[in-house]
Amino acid sequence: MKFVDEAFIDVSAGDGGAGCVSFRHEKYKEFGGPNGGDGGRGGHVFAMADSNLNTLVDFRFSRRHEAKRGEHGMGSDMFGAAGEDITLKMPVGTIISDADTGELLFELLTPGEMIAIAKGGDGGFGNMRFKSAINRAPRQKTPGWPGDKKNLKLELKVLADVGLLGMPNAGKSTLITAISNARPRIADYPFTTLHPNLGVVRVGPEQSFVVADLPGLIEGASEGAGLGHLFLRHLQRTRLLLHVVDLAPFDEAVDTVAQAKAIVNELKKYDPELYRKPRYLVLNKLDMVPAERRAEVVRDFVKRFKYKGPVFEISALTREGCEQLTRAAYQHIKAQQAAALPAAELDPRFVPVL
Repeated sequence: MKFVDEAFIDVSAGDGGAGCVSFRHEKYKEFGGPNGGDGGRGGHVFAMADSNLNTLVDFRFSRRHEAKRGEHGMGSDMFGAAGEDITLKMPVGTIISDADTGELLFELLTPGEMIAIAKGGDGGFGNMRFKSAINRAPRQKTPGWPGDKKNLKLELKVLADVGLLGMPNAGKSTLITAISNARPRIADYPFTTLHPNLGVVRVGPEQSFVVADLPGLIEGASEGAGLGHLFLRHLQRTRLLLHVVDLAPFDEAVDTVAQAKAIVNELKKYDPELYRKPRYLVLNKLDMVPAERRAEVVRDFVKRFKYKGPVFEISALTREGCEQLTRAAYQHIKAQQAAALPAAELDPRFVPVL
């Protein structure tokens, strides 16, 4: 399935039905009272978060979505039926904003969550609504109110706990294959990954987290170079970034430190909040470095990179060091989740008062 993380749609809720002008016609009753019913409301347009979807491709080819209008009111005090609602299923993590103003309207963050993105118009009043002591035979009615009509922009930000970033061919796809159930395409040339891949990492019984692998970044990505800039938004909801570095590039003239610094600079240009996220340094492909030189290569890189955070030395191909990396990532995620919970929820003795 083609991965699409942006789409534009037009939604139109149903108009309300018009009210009715009618009078009772009964045998031997010359002047029957008003009995014109109200019109029915127009159908609403809902958006629902569906955990079975992971792309907005359906909305790329189906842009117009209209709910049914309400039926008109009828005589004999009969109200018009409400218009049928429609529900648009979207992936969890979808952001809905106004396409004209850019205003953020809604976010779908919980599976099964449903929100009304366009409200149907109310039905008009029939003449029975206007009956009074001085107006016993009203002939007034009102038309139905129009439903909401909106031009919307849909933007998908995948919900992952950990995000992988690095230069093309740094071994990110091999790493996500080694630690999770994801099976992305892997090859010995850059830009193998063309869209985000999600995988579930299982650390132990009932202990897991979601990791996202994005297309490789290159210098100038924040200005549109390469593919990675198209998907940087998917890192904004992660709790931890793993900066994967290739310590054994094919071209020995490549300065890996300069490449790593370029990645950090692109994060800072794209989004300062993303730049400030917790970040682990993952030095990959150590299996391609002679054993006697590994400590020296790692020490030299960290010194030149001027990095003071956690450093993990791994080989995604042989899975050396991957277990320590995943356990550290899991502990970091759990600590952040615990810090975000109210104190009462952390206390097992807490019993809510009903």
